[in-house]
Amino acid sequence: MVSGGMAIILLLAAVALIILFTGKLKVNAFLVLIGIAFAYGLAIGLPALEVVKNIKNGFGGTLTSIGIVIVAGTIMGTILEKTGAAFSMTQAILKIVGKKRAPLAMNIAGYVVSIPVFCDSGYVILTPLNKALAKETGTSMAVMAVALATGLYATHTMVPPTPGPIAAAGALGADLGRVIILGLIAAIPSSLAGLFWATKVAKKYQIDSDVHESYSDIVKKFGKLPGTFLSFLPILLPIVLILLKSVAEFPSKPFGSAGFQQFLSFIGDPVTALMIGVLTSLLLVKKESLGDAVGGWMSEGIKASAMILVITAAGGSFGAIIKVSPIVDFIKTNMVGLQLGMLLPFLISAALKTAQGSSTVAIVTTASILAPMLASLGLDPALTVIAIGAGAMVVSHANDSYFWVVSQFSNMPVTTAYKAYSSATAVEGLVAFAVVFVLSLFIR
Repeated sequence: MVSGGMAIILLLAAVALIILFTGKLKVNAFLVLIGIAFAYGLAIGLPALEVVKNIKNGFGGTLTSIGIVIVAGTIMGTILEKTGAAFSMTQAILKIVGKKRAPLAMNIAGYVVSIPVFCDSGYVILTPLNKALAKETGTSMAVMAVALATGLYATHTMVPPTPGPIAAAGALGADLGRVIILGLIAAIPSSLAGLFWATKVAKKYQIDSDVHESYSDIVKKFGKLPGTFLSFLPILLPIVLILLKSVAEFPSKPFGSAGFQQFLSFIGDPVTALMIGVLTSLLLVKKESLGDAVGGWMSEGIKASAMILVITAAGGSFGAIIKVSPIVDFIKTNMVGLQLGMLLPFLISAALKTAQGSSTVAIVTTASILAPMLASLGLDPALTVIAIGAGAMVVSHANDSYFWVVSQFSNMPVTTAYKAYSSATAVEGLVAFAVVFVLSLFIR
């Protein structure tokens, strides 16, 4: 087998190839990650049969730990979208902050909606309301677009049950309750930084909303929406259950170590909690649509989760090969003293994101690279997940599908989108990392 130094050089070459194939050549990330896993394993001198064994174990182990959670989260997001619950949550936020603060309302709505719903889908769902509010309040669509897009982006990359953070938490062995708490904390200033950029920078660009429907017209068109409490419940209930499990398993055992503690550990397991969330989301469905929800909508959610599952598991295969490479021992003896801390996961993730476009691929790949080295580097697993998520925001541009969703749905010329939106994602990611850095000073 090659030396540790050579293994790192080969890993850098592997990452460069991942960027080349997924970013420039547009090859599917699953094929790239599996192919690179084979190539890297053979290049470092691992026996061929060991390469195959580790790739299979890494793939299967990843699906075992987070596969059901990803599918359940995607199904839940689909039901929230189809029932209008996302719109109902936005209405509730609007009532609190008022239409005069429409950018703030949409920023908060994005922050909430993107916890279970992909940011691309969330932006499309909320665009009619966003445009109507822009027209009614006389606000530039550039402001409204950046405010909503950055709110969605913050929780999309840092807060489970979005698949990226869940996959990273599984790969790094991070407590999901801690990841949720830290992700929610880091996402608040990050989201608000996006809002600040929208109101201070994006406002320089006047873009008409190009709609003829008022806010009132949009509300009437949707008809009777699910109630506010029921709309929020499928998101909040799993989060609360997962957090209770984390508290119950504290070393101090606040709920004891008998039946009740075991019950909380059962219902707070991410698999159980997310399945409870799916069942709860069915309360949003009207009786006449229940058949469509159980059949069509759930099937749609399962299909949407398929690509996420295979990319995530392929990342697990790559990680399994790295784990048995000489890199881990090399880091123990040579690199721990560099003390890059949380800057390392942030920089790797940011480089991957900027180069190839997909935040999920950047998160999964970075987590796979770091998982075998985490203990040697002395990094907190939960904080590392958030640092990776922060890097996965920097920077959204033309190779990112979300860039095109934001620009095209808000009528922004590409040059304006770069100036107003891409720059906002850079600021957003840097602010999130600053929060992670501060937290790392207190969390050991």
